[in-house]
Amino acid sequence: MLHRLSFLVCLLVIINTVSAREFVVGGSKGWTVPSDDQLYNQWAEKSRFQISDSLLFVYQQNQDSVLQVTRDAYDSCNTKEPTAKFTDGHTSFKLDRSGTYYFISGNKDNCHKNQKLIIIVMADRSSTNTTTTSSPPPSPSVESSPSPTYTGTFEITPAPSQDTPGNSASPFASSVLPSAFIVTMFLSLFR
Repeated sequence: MLHRLSFLVCLLVIINTVSAREFVVGGSKGWTVPSDDQLYNQWAEKSRFQISDSLLFVYQQNQDSVLQVTRDAYDSCNTKEPTAKFTDGHTSFKLDRSGTYYFISGNKDNCHKNQKLIIIVMADRSSTNTTTTSSPPPSPSVESSPSPTYTGTFEITPAPSQDTPGNSASPFASSVLPSAFIVTMFLSLFR
């Protein structure tokens, strides 16, 4: 029985590792000044980023860098006070939370030529909220209030296109197949 439990724990660790993906920013061209003004953000819109995925920025170490910045710094290409700065030429950045990330080139001229990227990481829907409230939610009022307006976001398509560089993993392969594999392996332990 202990052998089966050890096997199951190892299997779960492997499956968790397999489900995280690495996205190569810019594909084979790497992190460079794009030929199309919206290349990076169009690429990001076609990808579905999850917590634990990572971005790989490949660039000339002495000629460029990657800065993680605020929205304001992204909009103005402000390279003065980044949240994080990477200069190694082969930067792997782990997406450790849901929300929006902003990246720009450390070379201000390159940033003004649209070498910048917005990434939206999806919320983790696999964990369940176990907190309970002591009172029921308020009932809707008769007056309708306007819906909140969201700015700076864009629609993320469910599956990347075949020509998307650096993104070969499909959402089906990374979510459904590992789950099916876990169930199959678990059931085989009790035969």
